[in-house]
Amino acid sequence: MSTLIHPTAIIHPQAELAEGVEVGAYTVIGAKVSIGKGSRIASHVVIDGPTSLGEFNQIYQFASVGAAPQDKKYKDEPTELIIGDRNVIRECCTLNRGTAQDKGKTVIGNDNWIMAYVHIAHDCIVGNNTIFANSATLAGHVTIQDWVILGGFTLVHQFCTIGEHAFTGMGSAISKDVPPFAMVSGAPAEPHGINLEGLKRRGFSKESIHAIKEAHKILYRQNLGVDEALTKIQTELGADPSIQTLIAFAKHTQRGLIR
Repeated sequence: MSTLIHPTAIIHPQAELAEGVEVGAYTVIGAKVSIGKGSRIASHVVIDGPTSLGEFNQIYQFASVGAAPQDKKYKDEPTELIIGDRNVIRECCTLNRGTAQDKGKTVIGNDNWIMAYVHIAHDCIVGNNTIFANSATLAGHVTIQDWVILGGFTLVHQFCTIGEHAFTGMGSAISKDVPPFAMVSGAPAEPHGINLEGLKRRGFSKESIHAIKEAHKILYRQNLGVDEALTKIQTELGADPSIQTLIAFAKHTQRGLIR
């Protein structure tokens, strides 16, 4: 596995490239950048540091990865961007480092599919196996859990969390937390059932899907307050592990649930 660097690429002496890394024409890789084996960086990409990429990532042309955060409080502190393995980052994406006022790092997990023009701001945490459709945008301090799908042009407000296996329709404006398994859309976003097709594809049992459906009805269709709804969900459906995931998420929400 040989490392292939185009002669027009500019790579800082402090950058670390593992075996099998490919770097395209006119790409610029700054100091304190590490790139894991088998990763492919296309032409005209800029990667600033401190940034670490794991193995077998693909970054397409004109992406900006690891630039300073778009935060007026940022004063050149040595914050970082951490990216896991096997991510696909398409054209013109912008992924920023963290800020000293929060985690000091932006973290993206493994096996994520990040389409063109996506923006992931400072101090965001992105899990594994997510899909970000074109132009989805995360403001700072956002958490996206595993298996989330963001429709094109989805906007997520600062400090929001989107729970695992949730789905947002195109053009959604998210200003509160989205529970696991939910499907939301609109501006502002509203709940529209559960991510049924996604749960089937992920191998959820019929019993779990039924429990999630019933929990959604209790939370959204019985005119109950959140605490009252969670108590009823626990009593009637709490034996299912997926329901425990939903309850734990709802109890720890910081911005409140989309309702």
